[in-house]
Amino acid sequence: MSKEKIALVTGGSRGLGEDMAINLAKKGLNVLLTYRSNKEEADKTVSEIEKIGQKAYALQLDVAENQSFDGFVDEVEKVVSSHFGAERIDFLINNAGIGINAPIVETTEEQFDALVDIHFKGTFFLTQKLLPILADGGGIVNISSGLARFSFPGYAVYGSMKAAVEALTRYQAKELGARKIRSNVVAPGAIETDFGGGTNKNDEGKRTAIANFTALGRVGIPSDIGGVVAFLCTDDAKWVNAQRIEVSGGMMV
Repeated sequence: MSKEKIALVTGGSRGLGEDMAINLAKKGLNVLLTYRSNKEEADKTVSEIEKIGQKAYALQLDVAENQSFDGFVDEVEKVVSSHFGAERIDFLINNAGIGINAPIVETTEEQFDALVDIHFKGTFFLTQKLLPILADGGGIVNISSGLARFSFPGYAVYGSMKAAVEALTRYQAKELGARKIRSNVVAPGAIETDFGGGTNKNDEGKRTAIANFTALGRVGIPSDIGGVVAFLCTDDAKWVNAQRIEVSGGMMV
């Protein structure tokens, strides 16, 4: 059986997830990543990881569909054995998500339920289903947002779900401590990706505003985040547990 550790990254085919997956590979981990609809992008990320010299594999998963999780876990077990020559995964990075910007007075129940299902219910139950094949001594990294600490109009539900994930992380750390499984949160600030319509990348007015209230004076880029997530999946972080690490360049300080 392989001695190389395996990280599972949800939403690992593009944006922040892609950068996390590549940085994990640079740290010597093999990577199993998920994609929701774009297999071509996922395959490109797999190729990039293989160029680094690590093994990688992509599986389809919609984290909003928790009824699919049992079948997904079965797939993970098969791939971990056949492709990676292992019995378990070592790290789980709950990254997949969407952004919906809607003021409280305009938020629909459909929007609310979508954000709950993807960002909180999905994270909770996918982790629960994967715990039997998450190795003792491994780790969980949940992805939150600076919006769980500071507030911008339109993100009430999104920010609230991320705050819930941060509380969940502490409970995971407490309850899984007997298995020596660590659970931490990485909370990115404003990053220039296609997330939420890509305004952090394309809206110059918004970009200027973000730079003005960020201590380091710019909008974040995906490569600002992946290395921090990868660090938490190494022995260098073996005593880091139940922590929220905001990676925002000093937004709103």
